[in-house]
Amino acid sequence: MGLMDGKVCVVTGGAGSLGLASAAAFVGEGGKVMLVDRDDDKLAAAAKSLGGGDNVATCAANVSESGDVKRYVDETVAKWGKIDVLFSNAGIVGDIKPIHMYPEEVFDAVMAVNVKASYLACHHAVPHMNEGGSIIFTSSIVGFTSDPGIVGYATSKHALVGLMRTVAKELAPQNIRANIIAPGPIDNSFQLDVEDRLGKIVGRDGTEFLNEHIPMGRHGSPEEVAKMVLFLASDQSSFSTGSVFHADGGMNV
Repeated sequence: MGLMDGKVCVVTGGAGSLGLASAAAFVGEGGKVMLVDRDDDKLAAAAKSLGGGDNVATCAANVSESGDVKRYVDETVAKWGKIDVLFSNAGIVGDIKPIHMYPEEVFDAVMAVNVKASYLACHHAVPHMNEGGSIIFTSSIVGFTSDPGIVGYATSKHALVGLMRTVAKELAPQNIRANIIAPGPIDNSFQLDVEDRLGKIVGRDGTEFLNEHIPMGRHGSPEEVAKMVLFLASDQSSFSTGSVFHADGGMNV
């Protein structure tokens, strides 16, 4: 018997490394997964890699558009009934520039994908969630600290903490939990893009620079972080809500 037997899970950013690794963990433990992302081809490839048959479905959507969010929620409910797990994981970095050079339209785009999308996901999904369900938001180590040049990204990841804490208190009487996963640097293409741009600012290899600030001295893997996501999605975290769970190699210490 798997940890997620029969549980219906929605994963946004489902074609990315952390979303896909978490979906694989859910399916491997008996869960049913709706993968949500913007690109149909990437979604198809992600679903194929999971090999979950009828336990995996996809929905291409703009997670910052209310109509699209309602559609992926409705498709999930139509296919499997109520939702047990909402993993609001989609996110973008935006630019890396000083605040006086940071484009307003980029700031707005980052807030839309990283914050508004999570609000919309809860707004549309909560009425369809089972008692005992779990909502997980992907924040970041920079949701609790920051660095120069990332005003859009850091602001958005801080904002998710307030959203999570509000949702956790509102939904506790329904026995629906809400928590944050706060990864440090993960070894994936998303992070590599950040580090390439960071390197130009600090004048050295961005990956090496970050590893020096991680007590464990390395990046994490998507699969390592997904293990914590699985814990938060499953009944093993049944008395955990309103909390932040770091997966950062000690970077927050």
